[in-house]
Amino acid sequence: MTTAAYRLGVFGGAFDPPHLAHVALARAAIDQLRLDELRVFPTGQAWHKARALSPGEHRLAMAREAFAGLPKAVVDDRELRREGPTYTIDTLRQLRAERPDAELLLVIGADQAEALHGWRESEAIMQLATLAVAARARPDPDAPPFDASTLPGGRYVAVELPTMPVSATQIRSRVQAGQDIAELVPAGVARYIARHHLYSRT
Repeated sequence: MTTAAYRLGVFGGAFDPPHLAHVALARAAIDQLRLDELRVFPTGQAWHKARALSPGEHRLAMAREAFAGLPKAVVDDRELRREGPTYTIDTLRQLRAERPDAELLLVIGADQAEALHGWRESEAIMQLATLAVAARARPDPDAPPFDASTLPGGRYVAVELPTMPVSATQIRSRVQAGQDIAELVPAGVARYIARHHLYSRT
């Protein structure tokens, strides 16, 4: 009898800061995809971000706070330690080399999935990993439905998640304006932001 492959989820992002929608997507992916483990990767030097990200040590610490309550989630800092721009394909290849027995599932939201054709070696990404798309996971509740035809090959598995209109941009703006963010981020993340005076003008 053959044993089932180890199901390893891959969930990357700037996490600047991580918020409740990130945690909800991670929990849904673990449960619905029957993952043995979900690796969470705060991105290093993001090639696709116009703005400078907060220092990596802060984003790593916040990610550890945010995902600490999910038993199968493991925050992995390798992209922060990697020199040069961060590319998903490099991380997937490293994971494949480390765990040749694993089935890799790349967990992404609808916006990321529709932009996948612009990622480095997007077709190789599709060969290495199964896309797990939260088709309704968009900050904008009025956004059009997810269009699977934008994917190379159009193949993916769905992660069901209700629309959660929260974004890191919104949170940073609220902090700058001195507004409360308690309903948008995990409590540990809110405390970390306040303690380190992140996103405030002072």
